[in-house]
Amino acid sequence: MEKPRVLFLCTGNSAHSQMVQAMLRKYAGDQFEVHSAGLDPTEISPFTIKVFTEAGIDTSGFYAKPLSTFLGNINFRYLITVCSNAEQHCPIFPGMGKRIHWQFEDPSAFEGGDEEKTQVFREIRDQIELSVKAWLEELKSA
Repeated sequence: MEKPRVLFLCTGNSAHSQMVQAMLRKYAGDQFEVHSAGLDPTEISPFTIKVFTEAGIDTSGFYAKPLSTFLGNINFRYLITVCSNAEQHCPIFPGMGKRIHWQFEDPSAFEGGDEEKTQVFREIRDQIELSVKAWLEELKSA
């Protein structure tokens, strides 16, 4: 039986979409085929790498991908946008299943010193972890 595919989408695919992809893999194991992408991908934030390394999550496979990588190539059971820009600008495309929006602040947009930025990334990481756990529970009870 084919695993349900999930695509997490944000603007840059540099922070929160990478985070939520990693968290779903951590908590769901191999129950899903998980991907992430950005509308306008940039480099992965070093703060993303830092806070996931702290949490014991391997970041070696993290890299930013454009949405066009998946358009028309893969069917997704779930498309989950994780920022308002992605929610507003994500096109409807063939093979897109249920569309869900989870709103998280963009930690990359925070301006401050390195320690302050690290703390913001930790907070977003922790919010994402709670959202992933809640979603998995919701799917179990459905």
